[in-house]
Amino acid sequence: MRFRLYPTPAHETGLRGHCAHARFVWNLALEQANWYRPEWGPTPGYVAQSAQLTEARAASPWLAAGSFIVQQQALRDFDQARKNWWAGTHGRPTWRKKGRREGFRIVALKPGHLRRLNRRSAEVFVPKVGWVRFRITRPLPTEAKSYRVTLDAAGRWHLTFAPKPEPIERRPTGAMIGIDRGVTNSLATSDGQLLHAPALTPSERARLTRLQRRLARGKKGSQRRERTRRAIARLRAREADRAKDWIEKTTTGLVRGYDLIAIEDLRVKAMTRSAHGTIAAPGRNIAAKSGLNREILARRWGLFARRLSEKATLAGVAVVKVNPVNTSRRCQPCGHVAAENRKNQAVFGCVNCGHVAHADVNAALNILAAGRAVTAHGEAVALASMNCEPQHAPPTAA
Repeated sequence: MRFRLYPTPAHETGLRGHCAHARFVWNLALEQANWYRPEWGPTPGYVAQSAQLTEARAASPWLAAGSFIVQQQALRDFDQARKNWWAGTHGRPTWRKKGRREGFRIVALKPGHLRRLNRRSAEVFVPKVGWVRFRITRPLPTEAKSYRVTLDAAGRWHLTFAPKPEPIERRPTGAMIGIDRGVTNSLATSDGQLLHAPALTPSERARLTRLQRRLARGKKGSQRRERTRRAIARLRAREADRAKDWIEKTTTGLVRGYDLIAIEDLRVKAMTRSAHGTIAAPGRNIAAKSGLNREILARRWGLFARRLSEKATLAGVAVVKVNPVNTSRRCQPCGHVAAENRKNQAVFGCVNCGHVAHADVNAALNILAAGRAVTAHGEAVALASMNCEPQHAPPTAA
């Protein structure tokens, strides 16, 4: 539950100070973990590092001037990040840099620390900063125990609460749908819909190109280059906000309209890995691969799958991830698999039976058939060995 924060210049100075303290403590904890040796005993955990933080604050007036809550929660965040890495659910904790991943967390939020001013505005109390105003765009949380303040690359401050998610209200429909993610068409469904995520307009893309060229010519460290960088960040943030809003609305519509949703099990991180290669084994078609990576990341395939799964769990809807092999090459009616079936990006023409369809819709039908087979057998089913007829579903409410 995120709100836009509007600090005054004095407030912003204090908030940036909290960000600097949280970043410093995180990096210090990471440096200690990286340099620690087995012969020294167990690696210090949160309790030991919290005691060391007290000693560091006594020795450093700059650190002591900050909020102990902010610095202590930075240690808690680092400890949780390290546990997530050991569990294999997340990557290894990395360094925090100024201007990137800026933010801090406040816990033990009391009812008196959040107050409404009028219909559109409210205030939150930030330790050692004071009351900071934010805009009300949704109902205020009543049971939140903590909040996080973040600063994005575009210079916007946000306030985020983490209340307990409420289940999505819906009625069983008995409908099933398969979804194919793409670049030209963001989503293609098994019932024939082609959905497109919003992006920058042509004029905005042209302005982005001009700004990127200006940034490349700018002198590092100059104020003009910083203004250009900030303008680029605002355009990027606008593009990301549009895509995220579209994903939230689309996933909610899908969860409310279908009892089973089948999608491809795509490894987006591996798919968008750099194609530059090494000096000994340089990559090929680097420019084309880089362009494809940018388009995939702009469509936010990973975010779509994650939000769909999270909402489906709350609503009791089944999301089935199927093997993507040959979903775009297999003829749905006859099951024939051949690379020649895919005439181009949009046209699918089976060389065996002559079936013609939109290529992405045909892939979505194959994904639905595979999802139904996985649900029926309780295990992954090779698409090439399947011969399942699709079940058409009513149009999505998205």
